[in-house]
Amino acid sequence: MVRARSGRAAHAERRTGRTARRGARALAGLAAAALTAAGVVAAGTADASEATPSATSRTGHSPTVARAAAVPKHAVTGYWQNFDNGATVQKLKDVNDAYDIIAVSFAEATGTPGAVGFHLDPAVGYGSADEFKADIKAKQAAGKSVIISVGGEKGAVSVSDDASAKNFADSVGKLMDEYGFDGVDIDLENGLNSAYMTKALKALHAAHSGVVVTMAPQTVDMQSPQNEYFKTALGIKDFLTVVNMQYYNSGSMNGCDGKVYAQGTVDFLTSLACVQLEGGLAPSQVGIGVPASSRAAGGGYVEPSVVNAALDCLTQGRNCGSFKPPKTYPGLRGAMAWSTNWDAANGNAFAGQVGAHVQGMP
Repeated sequence: MVRARSGRAAHAERRTGRTARRGARALAGLAAAALTAAGVVAAGTADASEATPSATSRTGHSPTVARAAAVPKHAVTGYWQNFDNGATVQKLKDVNDAYDIIAVSFAEATGTPGAVGFHLDPAVGYGSADEFKADIKAKQAAGKSVIISVGGEKGAVSVSDDASAKNFADSVGKLMDEYGFDGVDIDLENGLNSAYMTKALKALHAAHSGVVVTMAPQTVDMQSPQNEYFKTALGIKDFLTVVNMQYYNSGSMNGCDGKVYAQGTVDFLTSLACVQLEGGLAPSQVGIGVPASSRAAGGGYVEPSVVNAALDCLTQGRNCGSFKPPKTYPGLRGAMAWSTNWDAANGNAFAGQVGAHVQGMP
């Protein structure tokens, strides 16, 4: 995602998307070929929204608060910036009520391989960690899930062996217990090892059975079930909540029909979502991730009406562009915005229009 990670940054950094575009060309036709050769991978039977929250982790630690209510059948995810990059500076209590899952951005690498830590940026205005924790509790009391996002555009978290997998799971679990987070978002844009990340997330789930797990891969990371990010999602599909792929900053990419579609269009959103839906993820595990304003990304911004059209196309088969999905997916989870701060700077257009649309889906 386009995420300046320091309060000193005046504006959101812009990614060129060159790496993703090169990957797109190299992967031309790969999505369709992989799906044809392997057949459609069966999706997990468990609906992540039906997971039972747990107030006490199996490790024996007592979390700060009981876990929030289960994620709604259709949900809106928003990233909250723990830094000032020119968007509206918010406290958690200021986040629009349309957001069902709030991903606190970001936990960062520590000196221990695989481990992550979190520190409030003074730029966001909290006087103490207790004030921040109180805002988490208030959001949870309102039925929201508040999770900790790991990585971001410049994140350097590496989980590549047994030791780092354990360190990752233990450190995320510690943050959940310390702050009361409901789970974790995986937003690693500089490589991911599916075997060890899957192992780490399974360990985290074993310790916190009601954990909310979301992902925000780049488009190139979800072009085929053989990609590491995709394999990780499939590896935890029995408890994965949602993959909100970043449908932006990528240039043109392959849809599930093997054709190339340009970003910033309804066809881009629907055809790339189809890759995930036909590649093994349950509809409840797929969300559409977009920038909340044109300033929030280097490319790929679409108006809220385009997001709503894509949701209608995928769930009801109407308002499609030239791409028509092979079937409808009424259980589609919803949509995601980068970020709640950029949304606020844009008059909360995403929350008001896409949020209302998602929450009105049958």
